Amino acid sequence: MKKLLLPKALVKVKMTFLFLSICATISFAQLPVPTDYLTKDFHKGRREALRKLLPVNSVMAIFAYPVRNFSNDVDYKYHPNPDLYYFSGYTEPNSVLLIFKDNQKDSASQSYNELFFVQKKDARREQWTGKRLGIEGVKAAGFSHVYNAEDFDRYAPDLSKFDKIIFEFPLDIADKLNQSDDIYDLVKTFKKKTAMPEDFDDEVLGDLMSLRQYPKLLASVPRLTQYYQALADKNERYKKNSLVTKIIQVKDSTEVKTLLSEMDAMKYNPALYSLYTKQLRQIKTSEELVLMRKTVEISALAHREAMKAIKPDMSELELQGVQEFIHKKLGAEYVGYPSIAGAGANGCVLHYIENIATSIGNNKMILMDIGAEYHGYSADITRTFPSNGKFTPEQKQIYDIVIDAQDAVFKICKEGTSFQDIEKAARDVVGKGLVKLGILKDESESRTYFPHGCSHFLGLDVHDKGIYDKLVENMIITVEPGIYIPEGSNCDKKWWGIAVRIEDDVLIKKDKFEMLSSAAPRKTEDVEKVTAQKSFVDNLSAELKK
Repeated sequence: MKKLLLPKALVKVKMTFLFLSICATISFAQLPVPTDYLTKDFHKGRREALRKLLPVNSVMAIFAYPVRNFSNDVDYKYHPNPDLYYFSGYTEPNSVLLIFKDNQKDSASQSYNELFFVQKKDARREQWTGKRLGIEGVKAAGFSHVYNAEDFDRYAPDLSKFDKIIFEFPLDIADKLNQSDDIYDLVKTFKKKTAMPEDFDDEVLGDLMSLRQYPKLLASVPRLTQYYQALADKNERYKKNSLVTKIIQVKDSTEVKTLLSEMDAMKYNPALYSLYTKQLRQIKTSEELVLMRKTVEISALAHREAMKAIKPDMSELELQGVQEFIHKKLGAEYVGYPSIAGAGANGCVLHYIENIATSIGNNKMILMDIGAEYHGYSADITRTFPSNGKFTPEQKQIYDIVIDAQDAVFKICKEGTSFQDIEKAARDVVGKGLVKLGILKDESESRTYFPHGCSHFLGLDVHDKGIYDKLVENMIITVEPGIYIPEGSNCDKKWWGIAVRIEDDVLIKKDKFEMLSSAAPRKTEDVEKVTAQKSFVDNLSAELKK
């Protein structure tokens, strides 16, 4: 196991752009901070890479996410739009970044190719919610044309003149009556500046225009038409959309291509936003790989500690707390997604996040799907291990099928392999294994007990952006086969309540892969060895019981 390098402590550093916004509540004068945030050169490089993809005479708008209310007058801890962070490093709400393909001229004939509208400095609000960067802070991060968000209408140019207007609006935005610079108002102004038709449905069109990124769906005309017919039957917005009607009526692949060309030509284009951000974010740069290795290793060590700590009388919440303590101890700011700690049959619920069982129970396993988020980048690791340190024969048989499925995928984890190949490799092993145990009658029924996909992209989002076609060097994906046999299943009762998922994070290379999560034991013999070791929690539990 590699030694984990923790952030240098007690060093006075110049505040980075990201730190200024993430740690706004800390006094700016003296306190030490991490020094390994992404650099402003990284973010500038990402904007340049995006600009190369943009069509001639186009503009792309990237909006901040809205603030979400937690309870009454308390909001959730703000989580920035990963796209805005990726292209700017900015992590505050109430903002929009405009990136232009071509250089523009301002009123003083100065050239620019991006405009950034950010939330303004406000001493009264900052006393309550922390320091804000403001215009000068954002300029220090490498932006020349920065304005307050409330001036978007006044300083943004006429955006209707561009041939392509590329954007994605945040979901579920609401008008805050005491604010004139929130996301609702920024979107409203953007629609006016672009002369967007009032009946333009960005969510439906964004879905439709992203079709090119799903090769399997496009390859089957019957499947394509049935999919959108079902959406139209359930949702009035899809039913009324003329493009949906055309998709439902296509007869062959030639008509599909014609329709795609029609979509590409549209001026208001959320599909290009989705396509470009997926194309860029699915390939990790060297700077991103440093942070990904860090967040995955933190998560793997946390899983290892939970294995040491487990006892039959522990609760799901206790083990969740062990892992999340390790995250914080090693510098991770958040979890990448709600933590899953499912004991026994609770593990059969794929996204079980209640974690309220007060004891795991003897001869039971716990499925822990928990990943850290470090400087915006998320890990995603799952381990399943026994409460008393030893797998029962039935648990081990199911567990070993899942391990074999993972190993089958690892053999093909390299550039050129398709996600379809990965899915087939894992599903074939699970199907054969369950038939051999008499749990299934036919291998084709594997979805009965393996209902989810085997892999997804990983990065700034736990289900990160990417195009699900063929693997390319420097993609990071999960490999996560699983078997879940709920109570009452159509098989021998001895299998009921067994749930196993093993999930690892993998870096794709030209002709091989790199296992990023190797610090978390996988195989049954290694798991049993680690569960026999002592944890720091053992002494803590003894102290609390005195």
